Amino acid sequence: MLKNSFQKVKEKTPLVHCITNYVTVNDCANSLLACGGAPIMADDIGEVEEITSICNSLCINIGTLNERTIRSMLAAGKKANELGHPVVLDPVGAGASSLRTSTTFDLIKNIEFSVIRGNISEIKTVAQGAGTTKGVDADASDAVTGENLEDTIAFAKILSEKTKSVIAITGAIDIVADSQKAYVISNGNALMSKVSGTGCMLSAMIAAFSGANPTEILDATAAAVCFMGLCGELAYDKLMETVGGTSSYRTYLIDFMSQVTPEILAGGAKIESR
Repeated sequence: MLKNSFQKVKEKTPLVHCITNYVTVNDCANSLLACGGAPIMADDIGEVEEITSICNSLCINIGTLNERTIRSMLAAGKKANELGHPVVLDPVGAGASSLRTSTTFDLIKNIEFSVIRGNISEIKTVAQGAGTTKGVDADASDAVTGENLEDTIAFAKILSEKTKSVIAITGAIDIVADSQKAYVISNGNALMSKVSGTGCMLSAMIAAFSGANPTEILDATAAAVCFMGLCGELAYDKLMETVGGTSSYRTYLIDFMSQVTPEILAGGAKIESR
């Protein structure tokens, strides 16, 4: 499953329209290019529908919201739905402000999302209508652990049924679920949380994997999550061979996105189904 999903990204080079935040936009573009996709970033209302029309998928990231881009997100999402393109939502910081929270729900109300990806606090906000975050990071009290894993899997399946979206909860333990099936993924390294934009990059890559595998969204999302985590592990191993820090780690992370093959992904994935 993982090898096939990634191989299709390499073969099809899906074009991903990203309406994302200006903090991490360059890393999102480079990560898409590295994994085998292609990025295009457009957020003006005058062109978002046209750009969406030529792409294979759409990624909406609310990390740096403003009234202008909210209109563009809604227009692009509706156009992608009209065309049957996969749409990914990254509700960055949902729960941290009323604007982020209300925009998240307005987007979910008006757009059919293929995947909603966030940390556990953001996903709880999506489910409950309110939540707590540490800025754009998960609240430590929400962390997914071995003790609450089964309950969190059940929660993700219920939310998937409610939203009709694949739910991807990422953190130390990752969960990717639809209403019937869940994957638990243990790839990754703690240093990834010290590099701004790793979640944004992952959401963009989920859009690429989904664009290349539009009829297999659950498996494509799981493959993207495994891919990102494996690259994080390999980058950390490389970092230990040098005297670098988090900036070097970011570089190595993107380097391995361009070096990992479908075969390496299949061999290195730490994934189980529930």
